[in-house]
Amino acid sequence: MTRAHHDTPAGSGLKRVLLNLAHLLGGKAAAGLMSLVYLVIVARTLGVRDYGVLVLVNGYVLFVGSLIAFSGFHGVVRYGTLALEAGDPARLARIVRFMALVELGFGLLALLITAALVPLVGPRLGWSADAMRIAIPYSFAVFSTVRATPQGLLQLANRFDLIGLHQAVSPTVRLIGTLIVCATGASLHAFLVVWLLSSFAEGAAMWALGLIGWRKLTGERLPGPWRGVLREDRGFGRFTLIANLDITLQELAPNLAPLTIGWMLGPVAAGLFSLAMRATNLLQQPAKLLSQASYAVLAEQVAKHRLDQLRRTVWRSAALAGMIGAPVVLALWLAGDWLLPLIGGKSFRGGAAIVTLIAGARLCGLIASPISAGLTALGRPQRSMIVTLASNLALYPLLPVMILWIGLHGAGLHALIQNVMATALLILFFARDAPAPRAAADRPIHGQT
Repeated sequence: MTRAHHDTPAGSGLKRVLLNLAHLLGGKAAAGLMSLVYLVIVARTLGVRDYGVLVLVNGYVLFVGSLIAFSGFHGVVRYGTLALEAGDPARLARIVRFMALVELGFGLLALLITAALVPLVGPRLGWSADAMRIAIPYSFAVFSTVRATPQGLLQLANRFDLIGLHQAVSPTVRLIGTLIVCATGASLHAFLVVWLLSSFAEGAAMWALGLIGWRKLTGERLPGPWRGVLREDRGFGRFTLIANLDITLQELAPNLAPLTIGWMLGPVAAGLFSLAMRATNLLQQPAKLLSQASYAVLAEQVAKHRLDQLRRTVWRSAALAGMIGAPVVLALWLAGDWLLPLIGGKSFRGGAAIVTLIAGARLCGLIASPISAGLTALGRPQRSMIVTLASNLALYPLLPVMILWIGLHGAGLHALIQNVMATALLILFFARDAPAPRAAADRPIHGQT
């Protein structure tokens, strides 16, 4: 059994974050290229309306999945790190077994709810009869979101290369499936089947890769004791519940926005908005990956009481993210008039403003990622949850108002306002809650004795 955590000199936190990020971006680069190829084929084959229906069916399933499914990712990483530091792999094994059972149970509940609501939701989102028929079995795609526990294990094992490799699973299946569909007779129904198969592959692959982390860290059999986790790890239940709620709320607005647009403006507007979101993934995906790359490093720094190092790592990561992301926003603004028609064809004209607004929102999210991860590593996920409640939930009623006011551009402006507010609040919270170097030894860390 090999220890995944290593002593590192002060000031190396940012280097480790960047190394982890490089592993993740390696897989994402290949995934991004494949995604661009199949996206161009699918958008040009279906046109803006049917592409919008494809987006809405997939978006509906992911929305319910993210709303109901339970993510134990942060609990596995934070408390698993503490177990490893204490030299107790059996305790880590119990945590992983417990969270796997919880996550799979909530995934099954999400599947049942998703399938039951299809007949009520589909007609309001403009789905055809063919789309309605495939939407119920498509509900199994919720299991693409049920993979937080094995991902946490891979982070603990420092196998970011495998997490990066996993990034390419879904795009590979979609690209191969898209080429087969186009060669045998393209249709909306066929593309939905391909998207469903890619969701199965995405979920199953992460659980399979998680076994590598399990063997490295625990050396135990998969079946075994899992009860008593909530008693032996003080604060585990509260921390995991808050962190899961925070993730749910963070994903609520991005997943709900396309459905709101489809509900109010129809599949055409939803398709245009979705393609603009995909075109700005140059900023969105690095934000998610930066959060993953930094969290395990920050959690280890907290476990080792290196709080001054954590503070420097977070601020430097956020500053670097802003410097890298700003030129990308400028490039997307300059390319706005021709970018969407180039990707999706002539039916996707008129998306310059929406691309620019969403790119600005993505930049804010990129800057905020390491700050949010820092607060969670400190055992204060409630700070991030408060920010999410204020920016995502409290501001959501403004979305339909802005859509009624200025149409589709209102959705882009709403996303920008949300992300600016969230980033500002996270900066204020971290500046207040992260211990200053002189006071670090005197300040308690939530959830630790």
